[in-house]
Amino acid sequence: MDGKPLEQDGSSEAASSAQEKVNVVAAGSKPSDEGGERLHDDIIAAVKTVYDPEIPADIYELGLIYDIAIDAERSVTITMTLTAPACPVAGEMPKWVENAVNAVPGVSNTTVNMTFDPPWDMSRMSDEARLALNMF
Repeated sequence: MDGKPLEQDGSSEAASSAQEKVNVVAAGSKPSDEGGERLHDDIIAAVKTVYDPEIPADIYELGLIYDIAIDAERSVTITMTLTAPACPVAGEMPKWVENAVNAVPGVSNTTVNMTFDPPWDMSRMSDEARLALNMF
């Protein structure tokens, strides 16, 4: 793993706190074609389509995605958490993420790993999520 952070979603002017805390790396060798960077952006966009059903913000902006790794064969491994271990959709949300990322053209397969270390806290939320939740 080269450990070099890749470009984040360019849809906002400044990187949000959630985006700064997501480690987006290519494991092994980075996809070398010109579409490699676009693939990263497309994966982040796909993850942003998944919402916590109890919170009106996507899981990326909530800071639930800890790591996105893409290997040379375009297999994606996502490490994520939940706002609480007893979340009612704990068994379903990883599958929602897997399905969203697998729908991205160029992704060969997706594995979603759940972790609670470190535990999620509100400091991981982006400004966008804070605005949606009136938490400023």
